[in-house]
Amino acid sequence: MLRRAGAHPGRVDCVGLGAVATDPTAPSVPAPARSRSLRRAAAALLAVAVVTGCARFDTPYNEAFTPVPEAEPFEPDPGPGGPGGPDAPAPPGPGEDDDEQDPVPRQGDCPDPDPAVVAACLDSTGPLVMLPDGVSALVGERTTGQIMRVSIDAAPHPQLHVPVDAAGDGGLTGLALSPTYEEDGLVYAYITTAEDNRVVRLAAGDVPKPVLTGLPRGEHGNAGALLFDDQGALTVLTGDGGDPAAAADPDSRAGKVLRLPGGPDDEPQILTGGMGAGGGLCLAEDRSLWITDRTAAADRLQRLPDGADQATVVWSWPQRPGIGGCAVGDDTVVVGGGAENAAILLPIGESGAVLGDPLPLSQDEYGRIGAVAFGAEHALWAGTVNRTGGDPAETDDRVVILQLEAVTGPESLI
Repeated sequence: MLRRAGAHPGRVDCVGLGAVATDPTAPSVPAPARSRSLRRAAAALLAVAVVTGCARFDTPYNEAFTPVPEAEPFEPDPGPGGPGGPDAPAPPGPGEDDDEQDPVPRQGDCPDPDPAVVAACLDSTGPLVMLPDGVSALVGERTTGQIMRVSIDAAPHPQLHVPVDAAGDGGLTGLALSPTYEEDGLVYAYITTAEDNRVVRLAAGDVPKPVLTGLPRGEHGNAGALLFDDQGALTVLTGDGGDPAAAADPDSRAGKVLRLPGGPDDEPQILTGGMGAGGGLCLAEDRSLWITDRTAAADRLQRLPDGADQATVVWSWPQRPGIGGCAVGDDTVVVGGGAENAAILLPIGESGAVLGDPLPLSQDEYGRIGAVAFGAEHALWAGTVNRTGGDPAETDDRVVILQLEAVTGPESLI
C-alpha cells in the first residue's frame, strides 16, 4: 500500500504539461461563476450532439529568499528537437476582438491574424501558468527551457530560462508559481537534465536552485507536472521514465504523485502511484486531485479523492492522442486533447464520474492542444503543441484564448 500524505486543501487550481497552477491571489473568475460558464458550455455542446447525432530532497523549497535585480533579457538558442520514443506519443509534448485596428500588435514580432492568439512563433510549448492578474501568463518552451511572459495587452518577452535536455519527451514540462509569487517572484519548474528529472526553483538573475533531484529518466516517460496547494505544499507528478514496474513500486519515486511539505527534514510523501508520463495536476473545491497521464495502453484522466491512497481512472483514450494538461471547475474538467485537435470538456457528477461523452472545444481550429488554464472573464487559455508531432501552421506554436461564453446555451439547458 502506498503511503498517503495529509488532506489536499480545497480550491480550484490546475497545473501541468500541460497544465497550470493559478496563484491563490489571482483576481480571476470565482469558481461559481466559472463553473456556471462551464455548465453552459457543456450544455450547449451536448444540445448540438443530440441534434446532430532514488531521489533526494536537496533544498527546502520555501526557505527565505531575497530577490536579486532582474537580469538582462535572455537571447535563446534554437535548442534541440524533442523526438519522443517510438512506442509513446510525443507530449503536448477564441477570445473577443480587441479595439486595436492593426493586426494584433500585442503578439510582437510574429503577428497572427487571429485575435484570439496571444503569442505566436513559440518553440514547442510545454507548461502554462496564469499570473495573478488573470490576463497574463508564463508559458514554457519544452525544448529550449525558455519561459515567456505573454499577455493580452503586451508583446511576449522572455522572463526566465532553465537549461534542459528535451530528448525522450522531456525538457521543461511543469511550472508553478510560488504561493508568495507577488512578493518573491519565484517560479518552480519540472525539468529533464542529462542525468535525471528534477524540480528546481527559479528567480530572475539567479541560477536554478535544486528542490528535488534524482527522479528516474528514460527514453520516454519523463514529463511531469507541479501544483502548489493552499497550505503551501508542493505536489509533484513524476513520469515513470518508461518503466511501468517502477511506477508500481512504492520504493521508487518514478510514476508517482508526491507531496513536499517543505521543511528541511521532511521527505516527499507518496500520495499515489502507477502513473505514466505526466500530463497535468488539478485541484478541485472538494479537495479531489485530478491527474492526466499517458501510458503505453492509453492516455488517462484520473481522480484521487481527498483521503484516498489510490487514484481511479475516470476516462481513458486508448487511441493515445497525447493528452495534455487540465483545468477543473465544480462540475467540468477540461483537458488538452493533443492529437484530438481540441480542448476537451468532460461533464462531471458529484461522485466524480463522467456524465457523458467528452465534448470538443475549438475542434480543428488550432491543431493540437497541450496545456490549458483558466484566466479572467471565463477565458480558457491554451498552448498548442503542433511543432511536436503535429502539422504546424506558419505562426505555431501559439498561446490562444478560448472564450467559453462563445458556446453558452439558453438557461433552459442548464
